[in-house]
Amino acid sequence: MSAERSAASFADLYTPKLVTVLRERYGLADLRADALAGLTVAIVALPLSMAIAIASGVTPDRGLIAAIVGGFAVSALGGSRFQIGGPAGAFIVLVAATVEAHGIDGLLTATLLSGLILLAIGFLRLGTFIKYIPYPVTVGFTAGIAVIIFAAQVKDLLGLTLPGREPGPILPKLAALAAALPTVNGAALAVAGLSVAIILGLRRLRPHWPGFLIAACAASLLAWLAGLPVETIGSRFGGIPQMLPAPALPDLSPAKVAEMLPSALSFALLGGIESLLSAVVADSMSGRRHRSNCELVAQGAANVASALFGGLCVTGTIARTATNVRAGARGPVSGMLHAVFLLLFMLVAAPLARFIPLPALAAVLAVVAWNMAEKHAVAALLRASRGDALVLAATFALVVFRDLTEGILVGFGLGALLFLHRMAQAVDVERRLPLVAEDAADSAVPRTPYDAGLASDPDVIVYRISGAFFFGSAAAVGAALDRLGERPRATVIDLSEVPLLDSTAAATIEAFARKAERHGASVLVAGASPPIRRMLLSHGVRPPAVRFRANVAEALTAARGPDPELPEAASVNAAALRRP
Repeated sequence: MSAERSAASFADLYTPKLVTVLRERYGLADLRADALAGLTVAIVALPLSMAIAIASGVTPDRGLIAAIVGGFAVSALGGSRFQIGGPAGAFIVLVAATVEAHGIDGLLTATLLSGLILLAIGFLRLGTFIKYIPYPVTVGFTAGIAVIIFAAQVKDLLGLTLPGREPGPILPKLAALAAALPTVNGAALAVAGLSVAIILGLRRLRPHWPGFLIAACAASLLAWLAGLPVETIGSRFGGIPQMLPAPALPDLSPAKVAEMLPSALSFALLGGIESLLSAVVADSMSGRRHRSNCELVAQGAANVASALFGGLCVTGTIARTATNVRAGARGPVSGMLHAVFLLLFMLVAAPLARFIPLPALAAVLAVVAWNMAEKHAVAALLRASRGDALVLAATFALVVFRDLTEGILVGFGLGALLFLHRMAQAVDVERRLPLVAEDAADSAVPRTPYDAGLASDPDVIVYRISGAFFFGSAAAVGAALDRLGERPRATVIDLSEVPLLDSTAAATIEAFARKAERHGASVLVAGASPPIRRMLLSHGVRPPAVRFRANVAEALTAARGPDPELPEAASVNAAALRRP
């Protein structure tokens, strides 16, 4: 039975959504809707894939290969109905830095290794943990990436001529661009301005039209008819091939793998975060739910396949996925058809791509960068709290001026510390002295079993702890327990409002119980849930030093008179300790 349950659980986690959709009586009407949505997304992805590849320092065909091969694999194997895979703007900085340092061969090796890492993360069911990246970190990271992408487009937007290679780091880049301002190409600036105007105008007047493609086509037509002196795909790269290359393994020698592993880890981390964020966006738009670990497995397979054909890194893309949902897609078939349509373009219309002006593609990425910045989210976080503002600012600054991975790790660390600080502050330790029966009977107002306002039984003290009792708050709680103005005969520790207790907290209670035992006092723990009781027992908090009771009332009864630990209570404690 356990093997059958394991097999069923595996199937639930890793069955692609394509299989789920086909089981739902997928029909001709669904295929028609998916074909239209796939064509719509392909029209958006066509100029964007080439622009991302050029901005990454590689030829435009590598962006198309990633969208075709990787995009097909993401949709065919993924855990989201509507996810569209392909090259993403968030990868531009990492890919450009990898190509500059290790060349195309190094990039392909890192891409394949990142795919293997994502496969491992998915099959080890670690996808849930990627979702724990704090929101200020993702916003700061995305805003930093947007700034870097926009800065990388300034040269082509203005048609600048640099005396040497354009620097990679942001400050030297800006200095070099500023020094080259006298070389502004008016024609390039006009083409870029026209492209931006078309994209923004169509977004306002005809939001369902493919603004990116229309802008690229209009700019190409203008540059060709007017003979404008602007760089094009053909003048810089010689056009794009009309077929996919044959698959080939990149260099996987031990030395090369060790050299490219840091880049591969960065690709895998960023790709996992981006793809799951995109899947969540699709869920919110469609009302469906994705399978996170299945999605990561698909992303891993897509990156391996893209690397074999010479393509860029692949991840789920939020803008294209949202376009897919809005276009009326019914399932993953739309994403697979989007890849097929892009392949048809490469086979049939590739020669036309050589006429696309580079300032037009730079304008496309400039608009993408502006949209990526999430300005409203940045403003909201800056107003929310100083802690969130600090995490946001630190992540943003490190991403822009230092390193992407460093920005994520430091931002995550600061976010975790901020969370722990807030959780520690939320823990409350309340000291109460219980009523004796006579006081309770004489009181005109009904009372709880213990009340801080009537100190009728000074030999018994109750400490109620509320909130998460963990290492962040253990020191404060331990100090409160130790600050006993007198030595009571018994101390009751009420844990009924503690949802979480870790090993540090258990050690704190165990140390207090040993100290009380040396002074001849007894300690009772009331209201501990089964998981908390197991944690306490495993750390030595057990009879006879500490007695467990279901609630405070029972603990008070035991504290006021002889109450040897009952055999049945001891057996319950032992059973709780053995329970997994």
